[in-house]
Amino acid sequence: MSEQDRSLRTTTTSAEIEPHVFEGELVEDASGISASRLWRQFVNRWQRSSRVPAALKSRQAAKQAVQDATAFALRAPWRFTTTAGRGLLAAVRGWRRWVRVHDYREAAEHSEKLADKFTEIRALTLFRWKVTVAVTITAAVLVAVADLVYGSAALWITGSCCAVALAFLGRRKDGSPGRKPSLSGPRTLAWTMDPQLLVDAFRDAKLIGKDESLRLVERAAHDGAGWAVTVDLPATRKAADAIKNREALASALAVDEMQLIVERVRGRGGHAGRVFLWIADEDPYSGPPVRFPLLDAKRWDAWRPIPFGQDARNRRIDLQLVWTSLVVGAIPRQGKTFAARLPAAGLILDPYTRLYVFDGKGGKDWEAAGAVAHRFVCGDELEHVETVRDRLVELVAEVQSRFTKMSALDDAVCPESKITPGISRDPELGMPITAVIIDEVQVYLENTTRQDVGGKKTTLGAYITDLLAYLARKGPAVGIVVVLATQRPDSNTIPPRLRAVLGSRFALRVMDWRDSNIVLGEQMNTRGYDASGLLPRHKGVGILRPDSESDTGSEFLAVTVQTYYMDNAEWRSICTRGRALRETAGTLSGHAAGDDSLQTVDQSSVVQALGSDTGATGGWSGRESLELTEPLASVVNYLGGDLDPGVREFVPTAELTETLDAEPSTFAQRMGELGCRPVRHRVQNEDGDTRRVRGYLTAEIRAAVERAANDEISSPDDGDSDPS
Repeated sequence: MSEQDRSLRTTTTSAEIEPHVFEGELVEDASGISASRLWRQFVNRWQRSSRVPAALKSRQAAKQAVQDATAFALRAPWRFTTTAGRGLLAAVRGWRRWVRVHDYREAAEHSEKLADKFTEIRALTLFRWKVTVAVTITAAVLVAVADLVYGSAALWITGSCCAVALAFLGRRKDGSPGRKPSLSGPRTLAWTMDPQLLVDAFRDAKLIGKDESLRLVERAAHDGAGWAVTVDLPATRKAADAIKNREALASALAVDEMQLIVERVRGRGGHAGRVFLWIADEDPYSGPPVRFPLLDAKRWDAWRPIPFGQDARNRRIDLQLVWTSLVVGAIPRQGKTFAARLPAAGLILDPYTRLYVFDGKGGKDWEAAGAVAHRFVCGDELEHVETVRDRLVELVAEVQSRFTKMSALDDAVCPESKITPGISRDPELGMPITAVIIDEVQVYLENTTRQDVGGKKTTLGAYITDLLAYLARKGPAVGIVVVLATQRPDSNTIPPRLRAVLGSRFALRVMDWRDSNIVLGEQMNTRGYDASGLLPRHKGVGILRPDSESDTGSEFLAVTVQTYYMDNAEWRSICTRGRALRETAGTLSGHAAGDDSLQTVDQSSVVQALGSDTGATGGWSGRESLELTEPLASVVNYLGGDLDPGVREFVPTAELTETLDAEPSTFAQRMGELGCRPVRHRVQNEDGDTRRVRGYLTAEIRAAVERAANDEISSPDDGDSDPS
């Protein structure tokens, strides 16, 4: 290295180097950029161009176009023949009217001069017959000459021209002038889903106006066992209205409403006016039920969604149980118990879950679950109801204990103050996923045995309601799952304070829309979901309103589901397998392990945990046990949980008098003596119309009950409560 270079290097390293800022641009290969841009521009213009046929814009559209063309080619001969036949009939009918001078005859009859014109009509008729005979003979001679000159080709050409002319004449549909039948034929859905058919159906259902139309997002294609199409409604029209009026739309499409699925397209690629429709070729629930998938599973993870059934498109519907609860409602013999056993089977196949199984029916439907259940009660006697109460009190105390344990855990173990899979499977922590499964829950909730809870009078059923409401409200955070099933879904059976905290709902066939709303939620019938419309032959078919996301690829408020099928023998095999898994894992406990002893529980802490807003400590749903004066007692008994604050504001007088079979004037007089004065209030009927009716505010009824309660406290009864 030269002396000059060494000097330059020393100067550079020792001196302060000034920063330099360079401005530049990342440049790629120009040819590559232009080619990709040109390709994207070409694809965009191709997809958006109205001149390019839809069949050339996607592979699926091209496939559907080929299918449509094939179907058209196969049907063309038959359609041509029938159209030519209609044309022949129309031609004969028109010739007959012409030869009989029908128009002239009608004019004469209208002017009442038929007798005067009879000679002229007869002469004109004879003349037209002569013209007919002359034309027929001339045509026959010409055809014969052409056959002699040109051979049989002339006959074929003549016949083809006549057939085309007749087909052109008969191309019009039945109902056109001159060919209108006395009785129209039945309305049926077209064999192919013509877009114009959809437009007409939406107009007939009054979902769009006469001057409005639809925009096809995805053209109609045969998807599985039905037709699928996605459309955009006109501006300001909402997809929710199409869902709500699904029955009217099904009528316009000439299908049963069970064959029509209407869903709003949400998320990316959807908006409030985009609707997806799927029209089944036949009743999708008429076939036999599908076998329960977990029958072949060796074990299951309770943290995974449990297979529950299939929708009309044969997509599997799973039910997430952790973090939520479930209520199943139906009239008898509609598959309620079978539906409730499906999620129970998934929990049984997880050896790290704990089950509380209470069967109010007392039969053998749940008998096999005793081999795996931590707590098991089967029966409807008073001793069984009291045992259920004690077991639920025990579980409420455990929930309090779990919250205390979780508050002391490290953030790495319990990051969100909620149970995790690791916590639920740690035997040292003792907090497994615990499911409370009660079949025929109304047996326990309607028990009217009087008892004191925390110094306040209530009923045994109301206390059990409060315990279940607490478990459903606060239990999910610590791994408690509540599954209830009832064949009496009404406001008295499942009070609002319990119903409001049940996340997932499943309604099989019920008697009317009120019962359906009690299971699925308020005003669900106005949104298009009414379980009373299910057919009696649809065993195991119900409307599911889940409390979690769906795995079907679409988002929905509720969906009609046909539950999987599992008979009693398969159910017993599931329970046997679950017991073997628990014996291997060392998690068999409680009743299944032969231990039915009750744990010592601090009753005062349980009552305090239930809160002051429940029936056990003075809520309105427990007031029917008071000694009330008639007709107030009957009113309270009828309204039940509807008297809870915020549930129902007003009840019409006509509803009360009709239900209680009371004479209106006498009823009004006695209610007035109790401090309840009728008022006029606006109510909405089933059709959505609003009208003013007379009735009573539930706040005044609650005030009357409160006065009766205070009077009873000031003069306690003898023997029903502890003198202390």
